Amino acid sequence: MQEENFSTVIATNHNAPIGVFDSGVGGISVLKHIRKALPDESVTYYADSHYAPYGNQSPEFIIERARYLTDFLISEGAKAIVVACNTATAAAVATLRQHYQLPIIGMEPAVKPAVAITKTGVIGVLATSGTLKSAQFAALLEHYGHHVQVVTQACHGLVEAIERGEIDAPSTITLLRNYLQPLLDANSDVIVLGCTHYPFVKTQIESIVAGKAALIDTGEAVARQLKKRLAEEGLLTSSNESSLTFWSNSQSPDAKQVIARLWQQPQSTWQLIADV
Repeated sequence: MQEENFSTVIATNHNAPIGVFDSGVGGISVLKHIRKALPDESVTYYADSHYAPYGNQSPEFIIERARYLTDFLISEGAKAIVVACNTATAAAVATLRQHYQLPIIGMEPAVKPAVAITKTGVIGVLATSGTLKSAQFAALLEHYGHHVQVVTQACHGLVEAIERGEIDAPSTITLLRNYLQPLLDANSDVIVLGCTHYPFVKTQIESIVAGKAALIDTGEAVARQLKKRLAEEGLLTSSNESSLTFWSNSQSPDAKQVIARLWQQPQSTWQLIADV
């Protein structure tokens, strides 16, 4: 798709879809929570896989992509935007909220709930380098991390493996072992999944940590916040005929198969439109 200026007329129709975007397929983990909390809502999801992972991109580039995707989703009728990506939230959500007059829901690593449940006083955070270097993450640590030790781990290559659908691949398991071991060695008893892609390897992580640490992600909290904001704005749907559309600019011929595997719902309930 050519870079073009989309219409930014804001939907006031409460039966309009929710727009969700991520650097790729990771935000589908958030979408599952949205679907559970708001089963009657229609959703348009954009997987910006051609530019994944955002953690390797500059903040300026991420802001540019976030504005482009927000414009696109609004042109598709979106009544609210969910930035289903920790890195994009850190880099761009403040800018989006300045430029668009509709509910915009972002993500952040679940440091606060992790601090609340740790018994060892050590929490681990798995995230992209972009999230870990962000001012937003520094502010989270400043606000909630005074009385605990926070051990961070940038997971280079993990997003790319999940984008390829290599959930159970030996190479992916090796990456996870390498990234988890420093957190376990530091006596972390809570591990924050600080990227929306990572819940898709939660089972593999649980096998490696073998009960030594609890895992936390923020998808459920995001869905609750979205529902709250839609209710406040009078934008909850009155329809019971929801639809789900995936857009993807992935260059992989397996994009549909990867989405099908991660979404785990019959393909009769959704459609994929390739954006090339």
